[in-house]
Formats: sequence, C-alpha cells, structure tokens
Amino acid sequence: MLLEKLREIVWKCNLELPKNDLVKMTSGNVSGRDLETGLVVIKPSGYKFEELTPAHMVVVDSDGRVVEGNLKPSTDTDTHLFVYRHRLDIFGMVHTHSPYASSFAALGQPIPACLTASAMLGGEIPLGGYAPIGGADIGQEIINKIGRALAIVMQNHGVFTIGSSPQEATKMAVEVEEIAKITHLAMLRGQPILLTPDQIDYMVNLYRNEYGQR
Repeated sequence: MLLEKLREIVWKCNLELPKNDLVKMTSGNVSGRDLETGLVVIKPSGYKFEELTPAHMVVVDSDGRVVEGNLKPSTDTDTHLFVYRHRLDIFGMVHTHSPYASSFAALGQPIPACLTASAMLGGEIPLGGYAPIGGADIGQEIINKIGRALAIVMQNHGVFTIGSSPQEATKMAVEVEEIAKITHLAMLRGQPILLTPDQIDYMVNLYRNEYGQR
C-alpha cells in the first residue's frame, strides 16, 4: 500500500474533525502531501468518518488522477491540489464547516485578531470571496487572500486551514473554531479590543519560533 504512514496520519486527522465538532455527517476533509513523491492523500468523497480506515484514504497525483484507492476522492481535491502547487511549504490542509467560524463566512467577515491565540494563525483570519465548490477556483482565492495566515474563511462556505503537516493544519482548524467562538461571544457583549500590528507580530514570532517543544 502506497504511503502507508501518511495514510494513517491523514486518517487520524480526519477523525479529529467530528471529535472536535468541526463537521457533521460526511462533510469536511483532511489531506496530506508527501515530500518525496508529491503525491497527496485525501479523504474519500461522502464517506462517513466512523467508517473510515487508513485503506480508505485516496492517493492522487498533482493533477488529481487517482494513483491508488477504490473510492472517489473528495470533491475538494482540486482545491487542495491548487494550494499545494502554489505553496510548496504546505504539506497539510483541512476543510471544515465549523459553526462559529462559518458564521463569519456567512456574514462575509474576517475573524478579527482580538485574542493572543489569533497570532498562532498569523493574526486576523482573512476572508476569501465566494467561489463555487468542486474546482480550483476556491484554491485560487485561498492563494490570493490567505497571506501569512494559516486559516481563511471562505464567503458563504466554511473554513480552510493549512500547515507544515496534516497534524498542524488539523490543530489550526480546532484553534480557528475556538477563536471564532470566543470572538462571537465578545461581539455579543460589545466591541472586542483588537491587537495592534506590533502585538500580533510579537506573538506570531513567539508561536512560530518559541512555543512548544523542539
């Protein structure tokens, strides 16, 4: 079986989505790109998370052709592949419809940086314009708008996160929803205090260069 280790990683990351209430039923997906071959492992389309195994993961090449797997890959595959082709530093990607973050998408609003944890994602979580699902248009919009952030909310759609691995992109998906929830609650009570650009830069550096174990 091709990319056995990456299959298991992507499978485990997919299971984190329903566990953290980021998706319902069959929506959402995680993918991972192999450094050596450039092949991508992604969740199959419309498949229940509780029924998934590593063997169900689909391996595709950079053009979206199935290299190994008996199931159809996610309808978001072209989006993932577009991002991978244009961001060679990215090796993991997640898509969710997590409720609080997606409420910002429905309103056509970015998620403001009013929490120090926002810096984990690069500061303000930007808004991408509307694009139809099932093609590369969403990927193009992500590349155009995401900047240094590790997450983006796509108008009328949901959330995409990126990372140096499937695990990092999955962690960012969880963090986005937590930040969106707290920000939403704060906005119900008043006007959140935004971090200054200097404060964001300081915290971005801390999270990306000092936080955690090395």
